[in-house]
Formats: sequence, C-alpha cells, structure tokens
Amino acid sequence: MKKYFLCILLFVTLSFSAFAQNTLVLGDKESPKAKLSSVSWLTGHWRGEAFGGIVEEVWTPPLGDSMMCAFKLVKDNKVQFYEMCQIREENESLILRLKHFHGDLKGWEEKDDRVEFPLVKVKENVVYFDGFTIENVSDNHIKMYVMIGKEGQKEEYEFNYFRVSN
Repeated sequence: MKKYFLCILLFVTLSFSAFAQNTLVLGDKESPKAKLSSVSWLTGHWRGEAFGGIVEEVWTPPLGDSMMCAFKLVKDNKVQFYEMCQIREENESLILRLKHFHGDLKGWEEKDDRVEFPLVKVKENVVYFDGFTIENVSDNHIKMYVMIGKEGQKEEYEFNYFRVSN
C-alpha cells in the first residue's frame, strides 16, 4: 500500500510540474523595491527564433531612470511587427512597458496606451514581471517567458535569445 501511495504521489507531482509556468502574477500585492542595476545583465543585442521567424532585441544599459529596448519579428524576410520597450524605475520599484507597431510603424495600441508589466520579484538571474519573466541563463543566453492572449485564454510562450557578437 505504501508503494502504491508513493507512485500516486510521484505521478501527481510530475503532472503538476509539467504544467508549471515560469511567469508570476502580482495580484493585489505591491511591487517590491528594486533598482535597474539588478537587471543590467540584460544589456546587449539578442537574437532568437519564435513565431516562425527571427526575433531580435537590443537593450541599452541603464541611463537615467530606465533601460530602453527595440524588438522586431522578421518572418519570410519581412518585418511583421516592432515593439518599443522600457524597464523603468518608478516608486522605488521597476516596471516593464511596451508598445507594439506594425511593420510600417502604425501603432497597435491607441496613442497614449501601452502594455504594462509591474514587478513581482527579482532574483539574482531572474526578474519576474506580472506575466513576463526574463532569465539570465548565461552571459550569452537569456530566456523570456510571456503570457499572450486574451483574459482567460492566455498561454505562456518561451523565447530563447542568444547574444549577437559584433
């Protein structure tokens, strides 16, 4: 009986870990205190594959109260969309913001709208924003996990980026 119970416990544990997500939700909690220096490892030119194409991001070093990023997805040798992003120090914490643009730079969001991801938690090599996680795997490899979709139908996507050497 004990062996049967251990097998069931192992199965349940493995089942839940198979569905484990890499993103967190802030909920009604307040974002923790943090500084840009805790995510400065993100600085650089990164490239990977996603959505059937090539994804590319360039993150600037912290300057002033923010880091800036330009993102693009290229599929079939054509830009599908861009994002302009920032990680900014606000209220003694960090927030990730972005705006989407079509390949011709027409915006997706309304003029003053943007997508915001408040900080949930910072660890040594991982920063968790609400629905968006960035992991420093190594000096030349980062992973991003993003919840994409409409409320109630969101799915987590993984992006693997590798440093572009010039």
